[in-house]
Amino acid sequence: MTHERHKPGFTLVEIMIVVAIIAVLAVLALPAFSRARAISQNARFIEDLRVVSAAFQQHVLEHGSYPPDSPPGVVPPGMADELRGVQWTENTAIGGQWKWDYKQFGYTAGISVVFDGATDDDRLTAIDRMIDDGNLSTGTFRKRDGGYIGIIEF
Repeated sequence: MTHERHKPGFTLVEIMIVVAIIAVLAVLALPAFSRARAISQNARFIEDLRVVSAAFQQHVLEHGSYPPDSPPGVVPPGMADELRGVQWTENTAIGGQWKWDYKQFGYTAGISVVFDGATDDDRLTAIDRMIDDGNLSTGTFRKRDGGYIGIIEF
């Protein structure tokens, strides 16, 4: 008479407990991943804004004037080389489209990000705190109709 030994294994209850623990850990980790993603996107946007601002300032030094105003997502005339490091025709890291504003909104020159729909003022206020004064109605980064503008020259 041979006795078969049962191989040790996990019971259904043990497996369910492990799955529940993994689910709880995932629920706890998702907000942290979302915050990290938003921080990364904000940093990318800020860096792109600095690069773009420098490109337009360099253009005016080399050519004596800013390029004419252009629609959202359209590279301003004469700026293709200067803007090749930035995805000007694509959405920005935080959404919305880049737009060159020349003699618009009461400013001489500025780089805007314009949105089709609703915007997240809390997110843009946080960005403003990182690059300016934290107030979207003062300083060099402001809210404007349909978006936000980084002012290069008042």
